[in-house]
Amino acid sequence: MSHRLERLEAGLVIPYGGDRYTTVPEQLAAAFSPGDRLVVVQDDGALLHIPQTDWDVAATAVERAWKAFGSMGGVTDAEISAFYRAFADRLSDDEVFAPIAAANAADVERAEAAGRTTTRLVLYDVMRKDMVSGLRSWAERSGGRGDVVETVRHTGWTVDLVRAGLGVVGFVFEGRPNVFADATGVLRAGNTVVFRIGSDALGTARAIVEHALDPALAASGLPPGAATLVDTPSRAAGWAMFSNPKLALAVARGSGAAVAQLGAVARQTGTSVSLHGSGGAWIIADHDADTDDFASAVYHSLDRKVCNTLNTCAIVSAAAGRLVPAFLDALRRAGRRRGAEPKLHVTDAARGLIPESWYEEVGITRAEGRVVEPRTVSIDATELGVEWEWEGSPEVTLTVVESIGEAVAVFNDQSPRFVASLISSDPESHDRFWNQIDAPFVGNGFTRWVDGQYALDRPELGLSNWQFGRLFGRGGVLSGDSVFTIRTRAAQSDPEIGR
Repeated sequence: MSHRLERLEAGLVIPYGGDRYTTVPEQLAAAFSPGDRLVVVQDDGALLHIPQTDWDVAATAVERAWKAFGSMGGVTDAEISAFYRAFADRLSDDEVFAPIAAANAADVERAEAAGRTTTRLVLYDVMRKDMVSGLRSWAERSGGRGDVVETVRHTGWTVDLVRAGLGVVGFVFEGRPNVFADATGVLRAGNTVVFRIGSDALGTARAIVEHALDPALAASGLPPGAATLVDTPSRAAGWAMFSNPKLALAVARGSGAAVAQLGAVARQTGTSVSLHGSGGAWIIADHDADTDDFASAVYHSLDRKVCNTLNTCAIVSAAAGRLVPAFLDALRRAGRRRGAEPKLHVTDAARGLIPESWYEEVGITRAEGRVVEPRTVSIDATELGVEWEWEGSPEVTLTVVESIGEAVAVFNDQSPRFVASLISSDPESHDRFWNQIDAPFVGNGFTRWVDGQYALDRPELGLSNWQFGRLFGRGGVLSGDSVFTIRTRAAQSDPEIGR
């Protein structure tokens, strides 16, 4: 028999993971009320309290998107294209955009007053243009809905494998307004979307919905709810949304820990996940690496901090005396470009190659402002996978390895297995590297090429690492037209066929 959870008692034992347990803390027991939900994360035993109001907000939003998906089969591709054009037109219209800009300015002001970084929150003109460009590109693309992937012919009948919409896609992402528009890309393939944005950007999201998104849905004839905002600043609403079995795919972007937790919630609900949290690219330089090519790769991988920014550099010892100075020079130039001092972390294997002047205390530009600290600090060799979330000062790790094989082994063991670049003049080395490195994105130069729009001319919803294993049936770039399922359709021309 099942019973509804009405209250919690402090000290109550909660099993998780099959062989472990945790206990309910007093604060959680006091806060829990009838109608609330408790989600036990089976990965680590975290107890997630979802108040009934947050559960209801998320459930209502998912239900709207679920009902809208039921109507998407009757929507034409032309109507979907019309939606993207109408959405883009409204974002391009200065009069329509004015209240959106005002809402964003208010979001930025609140975030700054709270002491939070606003680098990704500000809706700059470039971001606005990119949003419009991405929407217009979806208007001209085919989402693949209805495409026949394969036909199997039999005597008197055929079987077609046909692409179709997957269902409701749930997004939880940080406060970047452009991602909000990008998420509608899943409509191109016949899906619907429900999303929760970070609290810092919620005002901007509400304004986009009111002044651009909802009017575009109505003007194009798409069903109401085809793109639905979970309208609450509560983080618990994200847990509630990812606990809903009506989601076909759960997509999370943001900080590594938060994304991992959201992914765990969705997985234990039985929902497929696409996680875009931990990042940090690696550059590995072989003994025959060209000095100038290596320095350029480092410099151009540090223009700003995003997931595909250079985080860890490994240099083969045979070339360390030549390449470490080039690395330091490129790092310093990357700092000057941003008007800041760089920050360096080194292992014992690299420490002796760093000039003493690099250990001086300098002003490092962080999210909270300028902080005086040593420019270079030592880290343990087991910390090579730590991702540095920097604001103004480019921050990287440097180590020295005996061989490319050692670097590959460390990457596969410690990194989130995301972006790897080999600087070498030997084509055979690149082939071995490709075959041995466990990463979805592999290159031979700067790391910032890893981007759906930049590399594939395809608006990107997120980039997946392989931290939790390789992805089934798709690449690391999640785009609107990569969210689909396959239906099977038989056509019988001989009515006498039987088994």
